[in-house]
Amino acid sequence: MKLNSRIHGAIDYAVVVFLFLSPTLFDLPEITSIFTYILGVIHLLLTTMTKFEFGVFKLIPFRIHGIIELIVSLVLIPVAFYLGNGEGDVSRNFYLVFVIVVFLTWLITDYKSSSVNPSTNR
Repeated sequence: MKLNSRIHGAIDYAVVVFLFLSPTLFDLPEITSIFTYILGVIHLLLTTMTKFEFGVFKLIPFRIHGIIELIVSLVLIPVAFYLGNGEGDVSRNFYLVFVIVVFLTWLITDYKSSSVNPSTNR
């Protein structure tokens, strides 16, 4: 089963909400909380700027969105250990689980599925 761009977009906005709520829900330490809020803002910007059904500004092709998400999932692995080393197991485990979810979402998304016409930006 492959996720299309519409489902992926809905998941992206759910991830943004999850990131904004996570510091409180999981009682994340201070630096991890700040990093999580920043990541939430970045993910919101990426999602709103992506050229797909739920994009607002439609500047970034959906395929590039996918490449960015793959890179983020890989970069967050050492970040998880860095945060864990400084702030404990909760930080490390939170980000390792998050990495797995982001990577699996990347893996099962069809990044060719966007029905937004690039020439009309609609």
